[in-house]
Amino acid sequence: MITAIVFVKAETARIPEVAEAIAALEGVSEVYSVTGQIDLIALVRVRRHEDIAVVVSDQLNKVSGVVDTETHIAYRAYSRHDLESAFSLGLD
Repeated sequence: MITAIVFVKAETARIPEVAEAIAALEGVSEVYSVTGQIDLIALVRVRRHEDIAVVVSDQLNKVSGVVDTETHIAYRAYSRHDLESAFSLGLD
Protein backbone atom coordinates (compact mmCIF):
# COMPACT_ATOMS: atom_id res chain seq x y z
CA MET A 1 0.00 0.00 0.00
CA ILE A 2 1.34 3.42 -0.98
CA THR A 3 0.35 6.43 1.10
CA ALA A 4 0.39 10.02 -0.11
CA ILE A 5 -0.27 12.99 2.14
CA VAL A 6 -1.88 15.81 0.20
CA PHE A 7 -1.93 19.37 1.55
CA VAL A 8 -4.92 21.22 0.11
CA LYS A 9 -5.62 24.94 -0.07
CA ALA A 10 -9.31 25.58 -0.68
CA GLU A 11 -11.62 28.51 -1.14
CA THR A 12 -12.27 29.56 2.46
CA ALA A 13 -16.05 29.72 2.21
CA ARG A 14 -16.17 26.23 0.65
CA ILE A 15 -13.85 24.23 2.93
CA PRO A 16 -16.54 21.86 4.30
CA GLU A 17 -17.91 21.07 0.82
CA VAL A 18 -14.42 20.62 -0.62
CA ALA A 19 -13.49 18.28 2.25
CA GLU A 20 -16.60 16.16 1.68
CA ALA A 21 -16.02 15.97 -2.07
CA ILE A 22 -12.40 14.90 -1.56
CA ALA A 23 -13.37 12.33 1.09
CA ALA A 24 -15.78 10.76 -1.40
CA LEU A 25 -13.01 10.05 -3.94
CA GLU A 26 -11.89 6.45 -4.44
CA GLY A 27 -8.45 6.08 -2.85
CA VAL A 28 -8.89 8.85 -0.28
CA SER A 29 -9.02 7.30 3.18
CA GLU A 30 -9.24 10.41 5.37
CA VAL A 31 -9.54 14.18 5.13
CA TYR A 32 -8.68 16.52 7.99
CA SER A 33 -9.51 20.19 8.34
CA VAL A 34 -6.44 21.83 9.88
CA THR A 35 -5.07 25.17 11.03
CA GLY A 36 -2.08 26.91 9.50
CA GLN A 37 -0.99 27.61 5.94
CA ILE A 38 -3.21 24.91 4.45
CA ASP A 39 -6.88 24.12 4.89
CA LEU A 40 -7.12 20.34 4.49
CA ILE A 41 -4.92 17.28 4.65
CA ALA A 42 -6.03 14.27 2.62
CA LEU A 43 -4.56 10.80 3.03
CA VAL A 44 -4.49 8.84 -0.21
CA ARG A 45 -3.87 5.10 -0.03
CA VAL A 46 -3.43 3.19 -3.28
CA ARG A 47 -1.75 0.05 -4.56
CA ARG A 48 0.47 1.55 -7.28
CA HIS A 49 2.35 4.82 -7.70
CA GLU A 50 0.48 5.44 -10.94
CA ASP A 51 -2.77 5.44 -8.96
CA ILE A 52 -1.60 8.51 -7.02
CA ALA A 53 -1.63 10.47 -10.28
CA VAL A 54 -5.15 9.28 -10.99
CA VAL A 55 -6.47 10.25 -7.55
CA VAL A 56 -4.54 13.49 -7.05
CA SER A 57 -3.98 14.91 -10.53
CA ASP A 58 -7.04 13.62 -12.33
CA GLN A 59 -9.62 13.88 -9.53
CA LEU A 60 -8.67 15.74 -6.35
CA ASN A 61 -7.12 18.72 -8.15
CA LYS A 62 -10.32 19.08 -10.19
CA VAL A 63 -12.66 19.27 -7.19
CA SER A 64 -14.45 22.62 -7.37
CA GLY A 65 -13.03 24.91 -4.68
CA VAL A 66 -9.53 23.39 -4.60
CA VAL A 67 -7.05 26.23 -5.10
CA ASP A 68 -3.70 24.42 -4.73
CA THR A 69 -2.24 21.10 -3.58
CA GLU A 70 1.12 19.79 -2.43
CA THR A 71 1.65 16.03 -2.40
CA HIS A 72 4.10 14.08 -0.23
CA ILE A 73 4.61 10.36 -0.79
CA ALA A 74 5.38 8.35 2.35
CA TYR A 75 8.17 5.81 2.07
CA ARG A 76 8.16 4.51 5.65
CA ALA A 77 5.51 4.54 8.36
CA TYR A 78 6.06 4.80 12.08
CA SER A 79 3.32 4.48 14.64
CA ARG A 80 3.03 3.71 18.33
CA HIS A 81 1.45 0.38 17.38
CA ASP A 82 4.38 -0.55 15.10
CA LEU A 83 6.98 0.45 17.69
CA GLU A 84 5.27 -1.47 20.49
CA SER A 85 5.13 -4.58 18.29
CA ALA A 86 8.81 -4.30 17.40
CA PHE A 87 9.89 -4.17 21.05
CA SER A 88 7.35 -6.60 22.42
CA LEU A 89 8.62 -9.72 24.16
CA GLY A 90 5.38 -11.50 23.46
CA LEU A 91 4.19 -11.25 27.06
CA ASP A 92 0.56 -10.35 27.64
